[in-house]
Amino acid sequence: MSNLTFGIIKPDAVRAGNHGKIVDRILAAGFKIRGMKLIHQSLKQAEGFYAVHSERPFFGELTEFMSSGPCVVLALEKENAVPAWRELMGATNPAEAAEGTLRKDFASSIGENAVHGSDSEENAAIEIAYFFSKLELV
Repeated sequence: MSNLTFGIIKPDAVRAGNHGKIVDRILAAGFKIRGMKLIHQSLKQAEGFYAVHSERPFFGELTEFMSSGPCVVLALEKENAVPAWRELMGATNPAEAAEGTLRKDFASSIGENAVHGSDSEENAAIEIAYFFSKLELV
């Protein structure tokens, strides 16, 4: 199992000023941050990142939202990183997320759910490479 995963602190959480609190929680959960950037994606960049969902009905809304303001992209390291990060994030729907998860504490809706995380090791590698060069991963 890989020790790296990818995460995004989404525009809603950055707009609300919660990105620092979320980074604190990531570190408290035992993750090491191997790469971190504050970025503002263009619509075209968001469409490229979420291309796998291009046929889904929520694609336009998702890419508009993800390009609506700054977000923080993260390369995270921990043993069993993908499942550990998904557990810390919580369920996609914050109303169903477990107490103490990031989405329970910082998300407002299914669409604006504060954080993104890779769903597999393969996608983590692809997603990290989309935003980070090897030089930027320490």
